[in-house]
Amino acid sequence: MEIRELRYFVAVAEELHFGRAAERLGIAQPPLSRAIGGLERRLGVALLERSSRKVVLTEAGRVLLDEARAILGAVTAAGRRTRRAAEDRPVLVLAVKSGTAGELLTKLLDAYAAEPGAVAVEPLLCEAHQHRRLLREGRADAALLHLPFDSVTGFDTETVLTEGQVAILPASHPLAGRSRVRMSEVGALPELPMARWPEADGRYPEGPGAEVRNLTQLFQLIALGRTTVVVPESVGVDLRRDLVAVPVLDAPPVTTVIAWPPYSRLRAVADLVRVATGLGPGPGREPGH
Repeated sequence: MEIRELRYFVAVAEELHFGRAAERLGIAQPPLSRAIGGLERRLGVALLERSSRKVVLTEAGRVLLDEARAILGAVTAAGRRTRRAAEDRPVLVLAVKSGTAGELLTKLLDAYAAEPGAVAVEPLLCEAHQHRRLLREGRADAALLHLPFDSVTGFDTETVLTEGQVAILPASHPLAGRSRVRMSEVGALPELPMARWPEADGRYPEGPGAEVRNLTQLFQLIALGRTTVVVPESVGVDLRRDLVAVPVLDAPPVTTVIAWPPYSRLRAVADLVRVATGLGPGPGREPGH
């Protein structure tokens, strides 16, 4: 398989329409159709089910889509990392979900900066589910992720911190004065349905709660009395005055991990992982070991 063919296939698989895929690729539709047909013949499988009304991925097509995205991401990442390695001033890019791990991030950056040979660290703020793409495409060298919310499939990880969760409520709400609540109580507030975050494919789960993409938007909606959320304790630190964080007794713990591509051999990433695991429980394992 050629890289060009994989790019063609991904475009068709994501658009599920040959015309739109051809437009996206900047080519005519006939050569695109021939390329996909040739790929199917060489693989000996049908990747797409075509009709006059729609295009649908087969099971084999879904598998190739996942594999092709990983391959194309690795190719893109290789180019980016190679160019960055040639820069006079090396920089390590750390992806962090906007609004999370504030105190932990500060401690990590300060501790790493004190290391001999430390390079500059550039925090890259992102939204939910963007970490995987940033790591896969080489836009980030490492990322702070939160289990069980973020997927770490395909990456090496080490545990940094485990913490409880809190419910974020309007300061005027009756539950805001409680010292603790339970998940059943938070989930049973008809006037404050739980906020909904997008899945990895960008779609939102069904439900009455507000659709949110970042904490700034979320906290504004909670203050307006439209929704609520249960988040790691660290997110509830230094809240705006019209919000309150109440510990949730039976919420599952959240584990912050530092993740990196398994093929990474950057000394700076190894040093950052070692420092990060030193901030929390558990021995560290450096990339490449």
